[in-house]
Amino acid sequence: MVGQRAEGYRVTADAAADAPPDAPVRLPAAQRREQLLQVARCVLAQRGFYETTMADIADSAGVTKPVLYQHFASKRDLYSAVLRDIGSRLRAAVVGAASEAVTPRQQVDAGFRAYAQFVEEDTEGFQILFSGTSRQDGEWATITGEVEHSIAQGIAELIDVPQISYAHRQALAHGIMGLAESMMRYWQSGTVGGLDRDELINDLSALAWGGLRGLEPERLTDHADGRS
Repeated sequence: MVGQRAEGYRVTADAAADAPPDAPVRLPAAQRREQLLQVARCVLAQRGFYETTMADIADSAGVTKPVLYQHFASKRDLYSAVLRDIGSRLRAAVVGAASEAVTPRQQVDAGFRAYAQFVEEDTEGFQILFSGTSRQDGEWATITGEVEHSIAQGIAELIDVPQISYAHRQALAHGIMGLAESMMRYWQSGTVGGLDRDELINDLSALAWGGLRGLEPERLTDHADGRS
């Protein structure tokens, strides 16, 4: 998308005809913000935060810097918004797919497949969300942690093991998240030895399901936890 201006966004013929030849296309504020987030995600993934300027993003989006600053006060503000946007969409994909599945086994499989599909379709977003930059900066590490906690919370609500405490559900959900992230990093590394995505997801799903089936509810019950 870098270098392509406002790709995928349409305006009316009248609006296009009225605009000066090199003027930015006018979009509703919400649509413009979404476009800027998409463009910023691609530019930041390719160049990195410190090597990217607001001018780079504005140029790639086909807008002026003042237009970009109307939506985001600074490059840090824009990066934070990109992280939250990626996290929100990842949560919706994973928790939404798992929630729609019928059986617990199908929920595990659907959640992992939705995660993998997200990474495949938005590789740049995955790279940004779990990159070293996002982990090392205090503010962004907090945002990334909030994203992980939010997704884990959604997964925890779906872990249907009788008598298990909510604290243990949360811990297990974070573990499942770690499995998914690590496997996707390995898959993207290109060193998977010829295994395709579906094979990896089948193995990952079986591993997680086998672990959940092997839980001992009586050991994980916390009677002091009101949500058990």
